[in-house]
Amino acid sequence: MEWIAKWIKPAADTGDVAPIFLKDFSLKGTVSKATLAITTLGVYEAELNGRRIGEFILAPGWTSYQKRLQYQEYDVTELLSTENQLTVLVGKGWYRSRMPGPWGTSLYQDQFCANPAGLLAQLTVSYEDGSQEIITSDESWKVSESQVRFSEIYDGEIVDATFEAAYDQAVSVFDGPSDTLIPQQGEEIREQERVSAARTFTTPKGEVVIDFGQEVTGYVETVVTAKSGDMVDLSFAEVMDKDGNFYTQNYRSAKAQYHYICRDGRQTYKPKLTFWGFRYIRINQFPGGTDKASLDNFTAITVHSDMKRIGYLSCSNPLLNKLFSNIIWGQKDNFLDVPTDCPQRDERLGWTGDAQVFVRTACTNYDAEKFFTKWLADMAADQHEDGYVGHVIPDLLQKMPASAAWSDAATICPWEVYMAYGNPQILENQFACMSKWVDYITSVTTTPYLWTGGKHYGDWLGLDAPSGSYKGSTRADFIASAYYAYSASLVIKAGKVLGKDISAYESLYENIVTAFRNAYPSYTTQTECVLAAHFKLAKDCQAAADQLAEMIKECGVQHKTGFVGTPYLLHVLSTYGYADLAYSLLLREKYPSWLYPVTKGATTIWEHWDGIMEDGSFWSADMNSFNHYAYGSVADWVYGVAAGINPVEEAPGYAKVRIAPIPDARLDWLKGSLETRHGLISSEWKKEDGYWRYEITTPVESVIVIDGKEHSVKAGTYYFYSAIK
Repeated sequence: MEWIAKWIKPAADTGDVAPIFLKDFSLKGTVSKATLAITTLGVYEAELNGRRIGEFILAPGWTSYQKRLQYQEYDVTELLSTENQLTVLVGKGWYRSRMPGPWGTSLYQDQFCANPAGLLAQLTVSYEDGSQEIITSDESWKVSESQVRFSEIYDGEIVDATFEAAYDQAVSVFDGPSDTLIPQQGEEIREQERVSAARTFTTPKGEVVIDFGQEVTGYVETVVTAKSGDMVDLSFAEVMDKDGNFYTQNYRSAKAQYHYICRDGRQTYKPKLTFWGFRYIRINQFPGGTDKASLDNFTAITVHSDMKRIGYLSCSNPLLNKLFSNIIWGQKDNFLDVPTDCPQRDERLGWTGDAQVFVRTACTNYDAEKFFTKWLADMAADQHEDGYVGHVIPDLLQKMPASAAWSDAATICPWEVYMAYGNPQILENQFACMSKWVDYITSVTTTPYLWTGGKHYGDWLGLDAPSGSYKGSTRADFIASAYYAYSASLVIKAGKVLGKDISAYESLYENIVTAFRNAYPSYTTQTECVLAAHFKLAKDCQAAADQLAEMIKECGVQHKTGFVGTPYLLHVLSTYGYADLAYSLLLREKYPSWLYPVTKGATTIWEHWDGIMEDGSFWSADMNSFNHYAYGSVADWVYGVAAGINPVEEAPGYAKVRIAPIPDARLDWLKGSLETRHGLISSEWKKEDGYWRYEITTPVESVIVIDGKEHSVKAGTYYFYSAIK
């Protein structure tokens, strides 16, 4: 669009107080349509004549602000009157909060935090007589301090409902960003679910705590009758400690405040400009005393990007069903405009490693095409000229060395999004980013056709990590070289889809595979076996899988993998004849396992397999999130192997489907379903009189594989039987 509006800010700095801007205007006739275009340096909530404009929470969202700042357009025709008042409340948001937490680069401090609470707004009014009027942000607007006395991403919100805005302060025009403005690209963040308080209790320390029964990302709505000046003061937590007391140490420096100063009478308050990750709230102060707080006073409201749920899993095992639920909640809680690692502590960053291991599951649980299109555009914007891709997107860490399996999100995520939805546009958008990333590895390695000499996260949080280390024992150069090969292979695949000349990458890939096999003829860890087999780098992939199976059995049918090995672990086992062992790992309840956190009361996916240990103590205080979605990537094995639903590479987006379910006698039944661009696919198997009974529904031409036998079918519902072995 063509902007004629000016960037405005409070003439006098309001400090930590969120300013609220005001424009009064009159209409000149009967309106046919009115559209408001708006963005801010921060986050905003706009109202027209006292009614909220749109449903976007934390607009304009989080992008790589140096390169891309979204604006929104709203149809406000129905909100107009003859005399009108437009107000815009502006908070710090991601733009001006103390990002990115404990790492503390100068980027945000110097280039963003110092910037003002800027507003850019343009209201275009079209009248029925054909005339048009444009009302823009300019020197005629007024501004005031607002009831929001403090608001920030990590540190929460302080609101004084007794404060009355005066709108007696002037604004000033400044030179805000113009060439970085883009129309809304991603999904809007919206309120999604209301979660009632489940129970209240008093801790051994005498603290009054309310449990919502589910860890959520969002905020708390408080309904209370109070006197002017009374306070509602809440603290947030994910878990209780082993003594049953309120635990906040893992939030680190995030203050996560919720202070509401009441006015007289009955009132409802919910935050406007921030969010928390929590299951529990502690009542620090409440009108009439903390003992007066009841379940009816509080409701948790979840917020996340407005994606459509398309995938469902269920089975006969209640613990496994709870795991499926936890995976969904982990995605909802962390897909808040960017795929964050966690929603609670002083981090909440778009970690590339987490995103790439989970992307296939993410795109099966939800229609995440638009979500990833926007985030990957930020990745391309933040990519350095030499091809470097950062650890987080938006890239707030900047100068940290590129890490294998993290920066490889540049190739893996676009390819998985393409396979999920079949739209080659994502490859067209990202191909330059994909190929430049592979070129970067080629330019920085110390060994031709391998990636050596870098600094990497390795198999992060691998259970075979040496004492005192967060990294597993898998060789860093092994992982880096394996991903070098994998990323090169994905550039080749994407290039073929787009009709590009990829002969140089084909030659590069062949040389990487040869070099890899010469450099790594044997494997020392579970993760090395997994990568060698899954990426088809081993001279004998079956032998690598056999070795993996033996390693798992030798340690008591346990996995020792971390962030790198875990996502592909079960796939390698089932591909090479060890589906029963894959199920043994999936169904294992003792630590380490996917179900161990479930037995400890988890309602989301944990960062650590033993975030809470058997004795109730914690893994650590410095890095122990109870809402990290990455290990939820196991769901893509359940969809793709247990239920057997897979797109065919030659017909992505499930235009053609291969359905090859693999049952296990330890389950009575399992069902997976997926709403694709072509219709609903459903695969269910269950025990019936000594046989497996399969019911498979497909909307497209498909290949159904039962007991190794292929059946070519057209759209429809099909039934098969096979003996339970």
